[in-house]
Amino acid sequence: MPTPLDHATDLLDGFTPYADAQAARYRDAELFRGLPLFAGFDASAESTPDAPAVTDASIDGPRTLTYSELREASLRRAAGFVAAGLRPGERVVLQQNNSLEFVVNLLGLLRARVAPVMTLPAHRITEIAHLAAGAGAVAYIGEDGRRGFDFRDLATELQSRVPAVTQVFVSGDPGPFATAPDADPASVDLPASPNSDLPALFLVSGGTTGLPKLIARTHDDYDLNARLSAEVAKLTADDTYLVALPAAHNFPLCCPGILGVFGVGGHVVFTDNPSPDNTFDLIERHRVTVTALVPALAQLWCAATEWEPADISSLRLLQVGGAKLAHPDAVALDEALGDVVQQVFGMAEGLICYTRPDEPRNLVHEVQGSPMSEFDEVRVVDEEGVDVPDGEEGELLVRGPYTIRGYYRADAHNEKSFTPDGFYRSGDKVTRLPSGHLSVTGRIKDTIVRAGENVAADDVEENLLAHPSVRQVAVVGLPDDALGEKICAAVVLSHDHPPAQPLELATLRMFLADRGLASFKLPDVVRVIRTLPVTAVGKIDKKVLREQLVSTAG
Repeated sequence: MPTPLDHATDLLDGFTPYADAQAARYRDAELFRGLPLFAGFDASAESTPDAPAVTDASIDGPRTLTYSELREASLRRAAGFVAAGLRPGERVVLQQNNSLEFVVNLLGLLRARVAPVMTLPAHRITEIAHLAAGAGAVAYIGEDGRRGFDFRDLATELQSRVPAVTQVFVSGDPGPFATAPDADPASVDLPASPNSDLPALFLVSGGTTGLPKLIARTHDDYDLNARLSAEVAKLTADDTYLVALPAAHNFPLCCPGILGVFGVGGHVVFTDNPSPDNTFDLIERHRVTVTALVPALAQLWCAATEWEPADISSLRLLQVGGAKLAHPDAVALDEALGDVVQQVFGMAEGLICYTRPDEPRNLVHEVQGSPMSEFDEVRVVDEEGVDVPDGEEGELLVRGPYTIRGYYRADAHNEKSFTPDGFYRSGDKVTRLPSGHLSVTGRIKDTIVRAGENVAADDVEENLLAHPSVRQVAVVGLPDDALGEKICAAVVLSHDHPPAQPLELATLRMFLADRGLASFKLPDVVRVIRTLPVTAVGKIDKKVLREQLVSTAG
């Protein structure tokens, strides 16, 4: 039987659970199974212990572990975390590239009942320190500098900014820190199974306003997320899934991703290089059947079919999400790869929509999918919060068994992001077909979707205003065939800036990087303008600004 927390009870401080009546309804419908998040993996390890579970094809590989070997490795890592002093309910920042170590650490933390904060390799000290402080993290897990960025330097800075982070574990050369710990499971008392309605892990929001927010996903709701996604994708033990996107993203982690594949006993292949010249060879070598990409990568893969010689005919499902896939690109992908595209629209906060493999291809090319559960409650509303008829544009609101009821320790955001009856205001503009399929038409929130990453404009603006040459700035997204949107900073120069000296893009990018901003938030374009357009009430008119910038492009 699950046991209550025996340490770090502050895990529940700032966590918004499902209402008792809703949770009971989901349990009665057998959506919530009352099991830990790793139960699906353990079931596969029990039934097919000698089947390949994971292959590391990153720079750390090649190496393959069976289900029994991965289970043993994760048990040893869990014992190591317990021996190192980590206690149930504590939070640990996990920041690693795609690799075997990532999944061993993830499963080890879950078994130790320590909640990982799933940060991205591209995050830098600004985001990591913010997330560590917000989560109340006591430790950080990173890696050395062999992939070009030295996470040990970040860890040093993190400990100076967030003193509560008292332990650092590093994969590879630990430098001044400790290696990821292993111990004999028989030598320590591993915690009993957790309450399944408690947070299992924390995802990171795309940061629609300012710095990213923490998304607490429970064992129950995230297990459901993985199982439903696996059902839609028709996953079986015969499937091999290629992790080409950063594994800590909700998409490759659980839609169905790593956890969904583990739940059916399939094979997961990790790569830290998503380029076609690498991934196509991996698809051929491992007979990959399923993978997930953002539209910019999907476009690149589509073009590469013209010159890459590898046989990728084993691929039966190419999931594309993170940003809207344009209709011509969907058609081109199917033509190049053979009717394999699945559109995916969702959010780390919950709702996931998929097109189905058996739906007509013209529908798959047009829409971004329909909700994966009959228990998903979807509303499309106008600016007054009134539901609009099918076919009319409005904001997407959602509530359901795997959609959170509040960000973690973010009361001010929650007042704006959730309705009093628990619907999440997604900020996405959509239209809905009578069939329930959704088409994404835009965003309400001031967000740029660059290569599948949500970038909050005000976060970039706030940092740019610290530059001595910037008096005013507005950051907007401009259309881009490869990225979907590119980040454009429209700058009004300060009076102190030398008149004859141009403000270089490289200069601003280096300035922001030095401030610890993630690489995917750095502007792609800088435009120096004399004044920013404003509305009648004096606010910067980004709609007019965007139109001006587009009209003067080139």
